[in-house]
Amino acid sequence: MHTNKDILDNVPEDVLLKLKSISTYREVDANIQLEKSGKIPKKLYFIVSGIMRCYITSEKGKEFNKKFFFPKDFVGALTALIKKEPSKLVYETLTKVCIYEIDYSRLMKLCATNLIISNLYAKALEILFMGYEKRQIDLISLKSTQRYLKLIEDIPGIDKLIPQYHIASYLNITPVQLSRIKKQLN
Repeated sequence: MHTNKDILDNVPEDVLLKLKSISTYREVDANIQLEKSGKIPKKLYFIVSGIMRCYITSEKGKEFNKKFFFPKDFVGALTALIKKEPSKLVYETLTKVCIYEIDYSRLMKLCATNLIISNLYAKALEILFMGYEKRQIDLISLKSTQRYLKLIEDIPGIDKLIPQYHIASYLNITPVQLSRIKKQLN
């Protein structure tokens, strides 16, 4: 599932150093919002360790998980970054994370002058797009039990990593429905 794992493997050392020069390494505790809804983001993130989520909150205050992020994933409110407008999404740590914060405007300047970095950025966008498309297809075409089975196949041990209500929200079901699914499968 995590096709980002190989994206940095063949990048020359001098290019990695350029990327590192526009990045800041941070360790962030669990349950911290790195990007908030209504704010214009300025950074992308690369996860070294830990788990994050992206979610949206309804007018009634209910949270809907859009995506989970794991080590070697790129994370960011891309639409808001590209359009330079407030994000509708919240990006939050679910566990302690170690990340590189990447200054988006400086990354775009590097993309304009460095073909390898530009190609790397394009590849990361392709991977993100394919992941979002896969998720949409799964939500439309799979029943809730199938979505759960696919999730635990894609992310072994997820039940031990993050709270069940986050998993239920991600699957677009209630925690009670998730409990019933798990009971049926056992």
